Amino acid sequence: MIDYASPVTRNLLSAIFGVLIIASVIGYLLARKAKTDSAKATVSNLNARTKSWWVMVLVLLGALALGHRGTTIIFAFISFFALREFLTATPTKRADYYALCFAFFIILPYQYWLVHTQWYGMFSIMIPVYAFALLPILSVIGGDSTDYLARTARTQWGLMVCVYCISHIPMLLTLPIPADSLRMGSAGLVLFLVCLIQGSDVLQYVWGKLCGKRPVARVLSPKKPLEGLLGGVLTASLLGAAMHRLTPFSPLQAFFVSLLLCFIAFFGGLVMSAIKRERGIKDWGTLIEGHGGMMDRIDSLCFSAPVYFHILRYYFT
Repeated sequence: MIDYASPVTRNLLSAIFGVLIIASVIGYLLARKAKTDSAKATVSNLNARTKSWWVMVLVLLGALALGHRGTTIIFAFISFFALREFLTATPTKRADYYALCFAFFIILPYQYWLVHTQWYGMFSIMIPVYAFALLPILSVIGGDSTDYLARTARTQWGLMVCVYCISHIPMLLTLPIPADSLRMGSAGLVLFLVCLIQGSDVLQYVWGKLCGKRPVARVLSPKKPLEGLLGGVLTASLLGAAMHRLTPFSPLQAFFVSLLLCFIAFFGGLVMSAIKRERGIKDWGTLIEGHGGMMDRIDSLCFSAPVYFHILRYYFT
């Protein structure tokens, strides 16, 4: 899945590990200079994030090196942890037992088995059609009508976001895009999406710190300023254009696709912030040191992955 002989692969890996090495060195130097408790706490958080990025990058590259099967298994585990965090943060009842067991141990593995077998027709409708019909039936068997509609909707929404949307990422490896237009191999499609969206998050944070003044959504996420959104999305779109060799896009196409994906990812993150605010929590969990939970790291990917997949499928296969 990864063409290691390609100069594109070598350049991308050099860039990724170069950024991580520079961040690690800067974190080490800042830690030596930090004197106050506040500065030490800030630098400690920065270094924790950097360490977690090392782990996440190595896990992703390891999965891609194992090919379609390894990538599918890794993203199945990511969906499992994300779904667990989502349903832990949203109230359920004993009557939901059968629906939750079905979601975790039948629907989730089956969705990724569909990815493995490349059965696109069933992959695209299994959760939004069959799972959505079965889950309310399983919940009603519990015999508790209290908050029934909201409870069922939470389970359906968790499956849609954490499993259905995320499963589009390993499904990218199955797209029949001509090999001569993918200079890094099909793994480049996954790396383009992940680098673009995660880079957009970082760049929005940097632009927001540099010149942020007006919040985009004062109530839902007051720490996300309009200047950070515009500066981060535009800069990330230029980054996407620079990475066009990972995809079948031309540089101009890569710019506009990146622009679309970054805006969708931002508002997807805002949706998840609204849910967290409703539940009164800051992070979805504590699984990833410095980042919070799995959902905190992949929330923007949930919304952008299906759009990216279908752009490629309908226009480039």
